[in-house]
Amino acid sequence: MLICLSANHKNSSFDVLEKLSVGAPGTAGGIIERYPSLSGAVIVATCNRFEAYLDLDEPDGASPLEAVQAAIAGVSAGTGVTAEVLRETLDFVHGNGVAEHLFAVTSGLESVVVGEGEIAGQVRRSLEQARERGTTTPELERLFQRASQTSRGIKNRTGIGAAGRSLVRLALQLAETRIVNWASTRVLLVGTGRYAGAALAALRDLGVSDVRVYSPTGRAVKFAGSHGITAITESGFAVEADRADLILTCTTVEHHVVTAALLREGAAATADVDAGAQPVAPAGRRLIIDLGLPRNVAPDVTEVPGVELLDLETIRIHAPLEELNATSEARLLVDRAARKFSAVAEEQSLTPAVVALRSHVFDLLDSEIERARAHGDDTEQTERALRHLASVLLHTPMVRSRELARAGEQAAFTGGLDALFGIRVESGAGSVAESAPPLDPFPGSAHRAS
Repeated sequence: MLICLSANHKNSSFDVLEKLSVGAPGTAGGIIERYPSLSGAVIVATCNRFEAYLDLDEPDGASPLEAVQAAIAGVSAGTGVTAEVLRETLDFVHGNGVAEHLFAVTSGLESVVVGEGEIAGQVRRSLEQARERGTTTPELERLFQRASQTSRGIKNRTGIGAAGRSLVRLALQLAETRIVNWASTRVLLVGTGRYAGAALAALRDLGVSDVRVYSPTGRAVKFAGSHGITAITESGFAVEADRADLILTCTTVEHHVVTAALLREGAAATADVDAGAQPVAPAGRRLIIDLGLPRNVAPDVTEVPGVELLDLETIRIHAPLEELNATSEARLLVDRAARKFSAVAEEQSLTPAVVALRSHVFDLLDSEIERARAHGDDTEQTERALRHLASVLLHTPMVRSRELARAGEQAAFTGGLDALFGIRVESGAGSVAESAPPLDPFPGSAHRAS
């Protein structure tokens, strides 16, 4: 049975998402250790999303509530977010709904900016990290690989990726009302990861040429050399922060890199160096864009005169409504892919029963062939006829097994085997019937999903 626990920009505060993101790396192992039947976990953690995808190795129809509570305890222990807050925050999806949810997430349909392209890579890397930590399972592998395939198909067939804007470009679009002339804007880029590369490309598209880069982890020189910009050292960081018109941060360090104290230190140093000359940065507002999670910029920077902060929470508020970008075709493709994924899972859940029936029939067949030989009938025609009869008899049960599985009626098939042949097979744990009633692991919570 697949389970997803989701905290995202729609149901969680930025503070909660930040704490979940910081503690995400070691969460999967802690979840699995707390409940024996949880065989796998993949954690997807981004700036606007924390999701735990779990593989529960229990029979169809079994209640996942104990496993969910154990998983919440594991997330709480790993992130410091209380179990009470998690129960009030997390959405819960199980069974066939998990594939549809992940496929929509990976395709960018659930992002702050619908259609943004970064999420597909983040989901892919989440699976790779689970592999490295040994917390994935064959069913989770199939789920995530199919999610990546669905995302690529939607991007190629609907163009939703081109319609959607990345967080970087949306942030710069919001910044346009604060920037008078991009060509004369002095920019300090803090960070050297994929967001830094995307930010630099977007800035250049706007006509920005005066860009410097600082890295709290010491990677500025290499990044600057490969991108043709200037690297800033630790000793020059405060002065450059004071001189920049725009500071854009996107580093993954777990502390504030830009603070009011840093800006004041830079202003004092600049004043000393310039010996009373006019400051390099023009009078007026200085803009800081914080794309980091955890946050790279301390909230107290707004106490410095002329400084304005644009962080992820503000960007989320100004993001366009989903209806402006999402296409109905993309949703249909997600639904179709999810139903196909579930159909395969349903069929696989009856594999033990199908194997048991075929073994039963073939055992009877071999017995009849041996009995015929014992009575002197060892002709090839007799054996061929008996094997053909067995195939004919098995054809209808095989077809019905697929039909019943896709309808979520595995119990009808396994019950029939028991009633007619005395074959008892425990149902697999690959899926949950479509007709299963919605479960609420968080009594009293306002956020529920089945």
